[in-house]
Amino acid sequence: MLTNIGEAIALIIAIIACIVSFILIIKKVEKSQLRKAWLLVNTSMIIVCIGMISQIFLSKPLNIQPIYFEYLTYLGNVFLSVGLFFTALIYANTKITFKKRYILLFIIPIVSLLLVWTNDYHHLFYEKYSIYPAETVYGSFLPIYNAYSIGLLFISIIYLLRCSIKNSGFFSMQSILITLAFIIPIGMNILSSFKVLNTTIYITPISFSLTIVLLTFAIFKFDFLKLIPIALQRIVNRMSDGYIVLDTDNNITDFNETFLKIANAPANKLRGRNMFTLVARDTYFNIDANLLKKYIEKSKTSNEIYSFEIKLSNVEKYFNVEVSGIFSNGSFVGTLMLFKDITQHTLDLRTIKENQDMLMEKERLASLGQLVGGIAHNLKTPIMSIAGAAEGLSDLVKEYDTSIGDPEVTNNDHHEIANDMRNWIDKIKEYSEYMSNVITAVKGQTVTLVNEEDVSFTVSELLKRVDILMKHELKNALIELRIDLKADKSLSLNGDVNSLVQVINNMISNSIQAYNGKPNQFIDMVVDRQNNFLVISIRDYGPGIPKNIKDKLFKEMVTTKGKNGTGLGLFMSYSTIRGHFNGNITVDSKKGKGTKFDISLPLFYN
Repeated sequence: MLTNIGEAIALIIAIIACIVSFILIIKKVEKSQLRKAWLLVNTSMIIVCIGMISQIFLSKPLNIQPIYFEYLTYLGNVFLSVGLFFTALIYANTKITFKKRYILLFIIPIVSLLLVWTNDYHHLFYEKYSIYPAETVYGSFLPIYNAYSIGLLFISIIYLLRCSIKNSGFFSMQSILITLAFIIPIGMNILSSFKVLNTTIYITPISFSLTIVLLTFAIFKFDFLKLIPIALQRIVNRMSDGYIVLDTDNNITDFNETFLKIANAPANKLRGRNMFTLVARDTYFNIDANLLKKYIEKSKTSNEIYSFEIKLSNVEKYFNVEVSGIFSNGSFVGTLMLFKDITQHTLDLRTIKENQDMLMEKERLASLGQLVGGIAHNLKTPIMSIAGAAEGLSDLVKEYDTSIGDPEVTNNDHHEIANDMRNWIDKIKEYSEYMSNVITAVKGQTVTLVNEEDVSFTVSELLKRVDILMKHELKNALIELRIDLKADKSLSLNGDVNSLVQVINNMISNSIQAYNGKPNQFIDMVVDRQNNFLVISIRDYGPGIPKNIKDKLFKEMVTTKGKNGTGLGLFMSYSTIRGHFNGNITVDSKKGKGTKFDISLPLFYN
């Protein structure tokens, strides 16, 4: 009896340990499949301990056979190994989808429970029951139940140890605790079942209570039930990027130290908080809640990574936020948010943009200077011609005025004067139309320095504007532009015609400059149709472009003109053709033989 009292005290301590573990897990461990499985283990152990304590204290006073208390004990006992198996399975996979085959795991426990409750009729579980295993005569089914339970326990310890060793190492405290937690009860149960030790049946729940204590210690000391094991946590704390993990309810379950520094908040103010509650109350991050919600919803069914940028309110800090789903065996288990510091990159881009804006302004002013020179030349001739026509008309008016009343002036003379006046008027119209075309072309080019407008235009319109705007520069350089039109001039393109004119003019200007002032040279411009593309080729026969410049001609702002060039012209030309026309520019250049640029533009169909 004294032995039973000592074992009863041990069982009471065991049940207290299980209840404390149960309460701590309910309060401090985030909701998850793993917590539910571990609570099943705790509950099963509490039921076993209650049954054993009841047997010790109530069997003799109430004159109840000890075996009948096994009815209550086995209600927890049969599900203990199943609970441990699911705990290990979920721990290894983070989250599982309950499959139909898992129902098979409950067949032997349920059959065992029924056989215990009806043992008096068939004695398949116990032929003779005793609290001393050495005196117990087992039925034919009990070895099957023991083999099943011990098998599940071995599988559980393999799962737990493999996962723990993988993440924390074989000699980590976590792995040692898991090993001890299972070796002690399994060893005692095996020795007792095979009658190696002459102990009572109470030794098994007492030893399992030690399992509960050890694993509970592992839970809170070494984060056994956390989504990320301790070894991995040490690694991610050293990451330069901050991260947070959200569960399926968007509650913050984990984060690294980098994120704590980014958020400028202590861990206890973040863990367990709902992400959207944090976003709504905290203006520090300036996260668009609707955008975040949309990306989280998308990440639940996709492996895509969704990203957006934010700026911290109080400091000059910029972050790229990446949102992606966390999946285990095809099931969504949570959301990962990465915060990548792009502050330096953003500031560098801002500096580059400011420098580019300055260079572009310089290029605009240079283009404007060319336009002014072109205007002066192109308008001077027609204006002088119109002035001459006006003088001619003035003379004819005087002649006609003096002829009135002169009997020697015949009708034919009047018709000749009228015909001469008509010729001068036609010339004025022709010169006026030419000036109008010049003004239209120049106006288009000045407008394109500010904004752009996509319209459809023909090859004929394009070549007409190029001819008007480049005539002055070509004439001054004594260079002839030979245009070979192989395509139908009525073919249509879509885009900003003024931007395209500027690109072509820039290339013709580069070809002129390639001759270094050498007169009486040629530039060939071939316009041809190749499938659904219009290809405009501009070729000069100058010294060519060095290979080191040619390889990065459209990637960087490089130039062969030294301090007289910025390299922005071709850089902008390439960007214009790619971005606004969905076309392409290629270059072919050989030393001493010249350079050819090919502009490929998709044709536009009405």
